[in-house]
Amino acid sequence: VQLQASGGGLVQPGGSLRLSCAASGFTLDYYVIGWFRQAPGKEREGVSCISSADGTTYYADSVKGRFTISRDNAKYTVYLQMNSLKPDDTAVYYCATTGYCSRYGFPQGIDWGQGTQVTVSS
Repeated sequence: VQLQASGGGLVQPGGSLRLSCAASGFTLDYYVIGWFRQAPGKEREGVSCISSADGTTYYADSVKGRFTISRDNAKYTVYLQMNSLKPDDTAVYYCATTGYCSRYGFPQGIDWGQGTQVTVSS
């Protein structure tokens, strides 16, 4: 199981980025994927997840209404569209497989990809 996050960068407040989580070595269809982030000096935070079966999604309160998670199993990729970005969104973002995704949350990651840096600054 290999995952690779990409799409990070430097963006001004209010801007947008789309992160991609590309899977290789396994069939993405059967896996629940979560996005996590970790800012300097802060604990890792679960941001969003998407289930494998019914498309259930979850968003942390801090990103609800601004971020959208989606998956394209044919392209072995999960996306995180991030709009209206704020300086507080600055962090390294990681994708990982996880045990489940419910509308109440999701557990820690199992197989992790390398992170991608997102910096929101003017």
